[in-house]
Amino acid sequence: MKTQFDKSIEFKRLHERDGAFIIPNPWDAGSARLLAQTGFGALATTSGGYAFSCGLSDKAVGRERMMVYLAEIAAATELPVSADLENGFGDAPETVADTIRMAAAAGVVGGSIEDATGNPAAPLYPLELAVARIRAAVEAARELPFPFLLTARAENFLVGQPNLSDTIRRLQSYQEAGADVLFAPGLTSRADIAAVVSAVDRPVNVMMGFHGVRLDVADLAGLGVRRVSVGGSLARAALGACLRAAREMREFGTFTYADDAVSSSEINGRFNAVVA
Repeated sequence: MKTQFDKSIEFKRLHERDGAFIIPNPWDAGSARLLAQTGFGALATTSGGYAFSCGLSDKAVGRERMMVYLAEIAAATELPVSADLENGFGDAPETVADTIRMAAAAGVVGGSIEDATGNPAAPLYPLELAVARIRAAVEAARELPFPFLLTARAENFLVGQPNLSDTIRRLQSYQEAGADVLFAPGLTSRADIAAVVSAVDRPVNVMMGFHGVRLDVADLAGLGVRRVSVGGSLARAALGACLRAAREMREFGTFTYADDAVSSSEINGRFNAVVA
């Protein structure tokens, strides 16, 4: 079995290769195993997808429960796992540092910290505090006995403040604070993505899975993107299929949704192979 150190080196090397790689986001151990069998090189957790699987809204899962989820995903496969750590589950830099240590103890080899406050009246942390939070996360990561890859997120485009200049300024500041990977979720245009990539000198993660966005991995690699995640979109796709099936049964009394369902024998075969 691979050690956490082995996984961390493997994860780091993925970011050093030419081109872009997809890091999909499982919402539970089953989806993690299926994604691993499909041939991806690493996985990333999704706070939103996991919350939905618990019957909660995004951001409603607390830190302790989230750590249980991280441990389940990290143990589900031999792949490196990076964690969606939201805003570190607290405002203070010390809290963010503790979250990094807890995530590492859960078995992941990387994680992201966002600069969204969760307060609609002031959705982003002031830059000075945001930088202090990333610096504290970096310091905690550097104390670990393996190379933990820290991703710093600028949340402007997800919190109703789509200011590209401020997004770039924040990412550059997080880079200076020591972040290993930079991420501005919500970017959907070629021009905005290219502007971010050209403004920094660290690997850039871009999130896909938005309705109507048709950029593919080759497009993103051509723009200089190194890593592509999909957030909670896989979980939402699965839940969407469930809702469509429920509506069909309730409104029409039919069951044609089963035509698109994967067979029990295939799923059993895949999971039996994992156990074996």
